[in-house]
Amino acid sequence: MSTPTGKRLALLSSCLAFVIVILDVSVVNVALRSLRAEFTGTISHLEWVVSGYTLTFAAFLLTAGALGDRFGPRKVFLTGFVLFALASLLCGVAGSLAALIVYRLLQGLGAALVVPASLAIVNQTFPDKDARSRAISLWAAAGGMALALGPVFGGVLISLTGWRSIFYVNVPIALLGSLIAWRWVKDADSTAGRAIDIPGQLLAALALGGFTLALIQVNASGPYSPLVVGGMMVFLLSGAAFVATEKNMAQPMLPLHLFRTGHFASSALAGILVNFAFYGQIFLFSLFFQYAWAYSPLDTGLAFLPMTGSIMAANLLCGKLMVRHDHRMVLVSGISLAALGYLAMLPFVGDGHYAHIGLQFIVAGLGIGLAVPALTNAMVSSTEQRYIGVASGVLNASRQIGGLIGVATMGLMVGDVTAARLAGGMVPALLCSIAALAVGALIVAPGVRKIRRAEI
Repeated sequence: MSTPTGKRLALLSSCLAFVIVILDVSVVNVALRSLRAEFTGTISHLEWVVSGYTLTFAAFLLTAGALGDRFGPRKVFLTGFVLFALASLLCGVAGSLAALIVYRLLQGLGAALVVPASLAIVNQTFPDKDARSRAISLWAAAGGMALALGPVFGGVLISLTGWRSIFYVNVPIALLGSLIAWRWVKDADSTAGRAIDIPGQLLAALALGGFTLALIQVNASGPYSPLVVGGMMVFLLSGAAFVATEKNMAQPMLPLHLFRTGHFASSALAGILVNFAFYGQIFLFSLFFQYAWAYSPLDTGLAFLPMTGSIMAANLLCGKLMVRHDHRMVLVSGISLAALGYLAMLPFVGDGHYAHIGLQFIVAGLGIGLAVPALTNAMVSSTEQRYIGVASGVLNASRQIGGLIGVATMGLMVGDVTAARLAGGMVPALLCSIAALAVGALIVAPGVRKIRRAEI
């Protein structure tokens, strides 16, 4: 049995993994101007730098969870952590945007291996229910802290030592976490009978890759270019083959019957829409602040601090609110609050005064911070116990897919990285995000009405 010190160190290793994975979701946004200045890329190239990581992260999450069940979370965790460190080093030495994009894809694969395994390690290290709840809360809070401080952290590093440092800093953290895990995380019993759905994984990656290619390249090449048409064909054919394969697999990576449950399907779709709005606006505002308002990377990071800080505060508050008001009520309220925050920005994004949108950033952040934990609770509550791991994977994957689509869509609406195009594109982009959040609130609202009828 692990000692108390060993348990704390195992938790530390899991938290370190979650921190750097979340950091690399957001920190690269404040480096976009520095990257473009060095490599002279288009907005499509910048979208690939952001979304390449998200693509492989989303595509391999479900299989990574199955690998942890099959071979034990410790082995998968160490493999993913070392891969993440290597990919981060390669990102730091990249000599072109094309190379950086390839290494970001590799980084996302490492992240996909690490995240489900890190949570599985927390679960196995703390068998007592109360201790496990506290440990999971610390693990989640570490991710929230990384999200809140990521843009500021990235801005400081870029201002002091350049954009490459945001990748180099991952290497010692990942190696330290790997060493701690190698020494203090215990091997768990593997599930030898758990099959790995290789055909399903390949088809899912092909479908998501084709979809991403089409979304991003339409901005640079036009809707009828061979890359866009080919990407959509790959998406449609691979997606259809994936559905057919999963229906006939004895142990599919994604049991499709779960989507027959209305709450499960609505939670997954709401996860896509929430991250569509949130990730899309983070990407666009990062460019907007630096090009339209001439902010430095550090100033850009500080500009996001009210939003990301309020996300972390709302994450901490959400648990108590869900106990008092039910998770679906909190979910609808959070999505609506985020939409209200973006709506209130509309009259002011063109006037050049941050003070006029700072409060709106806080409101939007509070909404996102309430919505995400409530989404997790809604998804888990709608699923049988034996499918909890799959449900968690579906939600995380859907959120990453939503972010990927959001970044591509916002880039398409702006069209080019110039002050004029960014300033002109902010209002329609905000309207698009508001519409996505409104649809998300409507999708999950029936659950709230059912709860109210049950209470009456």
